[in-house]
Amino acid sequence: VQLQASGGGLVQAGGSLSLSCEASGRPFGTYNMGWFRQAPGKEREFVAGINWSGDITYQTDSVKGRFTISRDNAKNTMYLRMISLKPEDTAVYYCAASKKGYITRRLADFDIWGQGTLVTVSS
Repeated sequence: VQLQASGGGLVQAGGSLSLSCEASGRPFGTYNMGWFRQAPGKEREFVAGINWSGDITYQTDSVKGRFTISRDNAKNTMYLRMISLKPEDTAVYYCAASKKGYITRRLADFDIWGQGTLVTVSS
């Protein structure tokens, strides 16, 4: 499967953005999926994950209550709805697919990566 992330941009603090990750190739619904982000000068970190069917989601503590991950397997697309954005959310956001048979937050467990989309939150 190949992944294409989109939807990033510049937004003021307190604003919202929605990211999309469109998949092509092997059936999308066979993968557990995740969003990661990498801020300038920092390591890539887990943001949110969703299992293959979409009925299990999980997020890192810093985005709970603000970010919502979802997917539509019929459209081969995963989403990240972000509200109440903060300057510290500024990063390149990556979508990724995992062939592991369990949900995970570990970067190393994700086999396929999209190219990233930049989110900039101004104060």
